[in-house]
Amino acid sequence: MTAPITPAAAHLGMLLWAVLVGLSFPAVGLMSELPPLLLTALRFAIACSALWWLARRSPEFLPPWRLLPLYALMGLCLAGFFGAMFWAAHHATALSMATLFVTVPLLAFLLGLGLRVERPGWRLPAILALGAFGALGLAVAEAWQQGGLLRVGIGEAVFFLGCLSTALYPVLSKWGLATGRLPDSAAVRTFWSLGAGGVLIGLVGLLVEPLAELATMSGRDLALLVYLGLFSSALTFWLMQRATAALTPGVVTAYGYLVPFVSMLLLFMRTPGSIGLEWLPGSLS
Repeated sequence: MTAPITPAAAHLGMLLWAVLVGLSFPAVGLMSELPPLLLTALRFAIACSALWWLARRSPEFLPPWRLLPLYALMGLCLAGFFGAMFWAAHHATALSMATLFVTVPLLAFLLGLGLRVERPGWRLPAILALGAFGALGLAVAEAWQQGGLLRVGIGEAVFFLGCLSTALYPVLSKWGLATGRLPDSAAVRTFWSLGAGGVLIGLVGLLVEPLAELATMSGRDLALLVYLGLFSSALTFWLMQRATAALTPGVVTAYGYLVPFVSMLLLFMRTPGSIGLEWLPGSLS
């Protein structure tokens, strides 16, 4: 039996999660334009390799057959997000992607209400609205700095569908825990959901994407892929699964509101001259 996680430990873990996710957007943007579905399958394989040694120690490591459809659905939620992320990275800016990512908490809250794993009330929706306002402020600041209006293109639209997909992941996880279907071990839940999603998205990728294009992957691409697999897939989703046992999906995903702030700090580190008062309202929110 896995020791229960305290809410305080869950919150600390999600703070680290926000930093890792914020760092992943610029990292993805540095990669060459490669087949997104096959790239996602490789990323999941790297993540599963890192999680295997931890998950296999649990007596609940091998799932019963009845759990495989749930793990497959959870895995497709992850695959949908990462596939959209790899594709949109070359059609949208890192900050606009990070800003769109803040729709996830509200989507998760609404989906959680539907599956009855969220508590109805006004406080959490109010907090989510404030966070969304702050994220919108950062997006407006970026558009203002570039001398244009805030635009929504095909890259942003595809990434939003990915955000809807990833919002369902913690909801399904919480529902599985609440109904006794999923095991207590966060490592086991993460390993099998990533593994099932990786296999399914890899099969689709083999059917619709040119496998030969992966041979053009550079050494830098491979290093970035390993980094993303270890830190932005294995560790981040283990942290999310760990926190889901103690928090509701809306609270867990609300940490996504810190992601644009992390991306903003990275922007300032690269170009300190871009700091201006237009960033203040969104940052404070």
